[in-house]
Amino acid sequence: MSRAVVIKAKPKWQLVNLRELFSFRELFYVFSWRDLKVRYKQTVLGAIWAILQPLFQTFIFTLFFGKIAMIPSGNLPYSLFVLIGLVFWGFFSNALTQSTNSLIENEGILKKVYFPRLILPLSKVVTTFVDFLISFILLIVVSFYLGYHPNPLVFFIVPIGVIITAVGASGAGLLLSAFNVKYRDVRHVLPFFIQMIIFLTPVIYPTTIMRPSFRSLMALNPMTGIIDATRVVFSGGTNVSWNILGISALSSLVIFFVGLYYFRSTERFFADIA
Repeated sequence: MSRAVVIKAKPKWQLVNLRELFSFRELFYVFSWRDLKVRYKQTVLGAIWAILQPLFQTFIFTLFFGKIAMIPSGNLPYSLFVLIGLVFWGFFSNALTQSTNSLIENEGILKKVYFPRLILPLSKVVTTFVDFLISFILLIVVSFYLGYHPNPLVFFIVPIGVIITAVGASGAGLLLSAFNVKYRDVRHVLPFFIQMIIFLTPVIYPTTIMRPSFRSLMALNPMTGIIDATRVVFSGGTNVSWNILGISALSSLVIFFVGLYYFRSTERFFADIA
């Protein structure tokens, strides 16, 4: 005798059904692995693009902002200074971009079968984490080549940074992916938004050039605290601004829960309007 499966609406207070997500864990792996294969399929250089992109950006930023504009970089050479920012920023921006477009790209699947819609944007964050690992290895190589040995505190700061970045990108991605289903202009506005927000992130400049009050405001950007902290440990120091890092971590959590709440509130309509 076949068993009937009844799909009921989740209570509004239940933002995440962990049991349901766990039961669909294999689908999560399938989406993540599929995205990895598609990204590097029929490319000449494959995963090397994850190295070439930050290297090229580092060269351009070092030339214009380090050599010409003479932006200070503290105890680090400007090339290493900006590469640290680009590695984490690349993780955040790529995860945000891909998770935002995840529902539209899988429109056909959304209309045919049921599965937790959260899997689609979250799997994109996992996929971009692979690129982050490749870029981070590049960062380590460049750091040692330039004669800078990170403080052992790096083994604590970097995992925290990965979590903060992933949580913030997931929250923003959930929010924008839900918007993108209804308002297709989001996919066109997003690249411009990312280009603008990089200048509100200390990727090419240090936060030390700002007033202390403005630094606290900048810390609301989840990337501010972790980029600053990583630069400190890569310069061999230990004077991490825990207040700034804490504000960035809290901001990342707020963004995640806001995005998750909106996603959950609208996901029942995805199949109808996608």
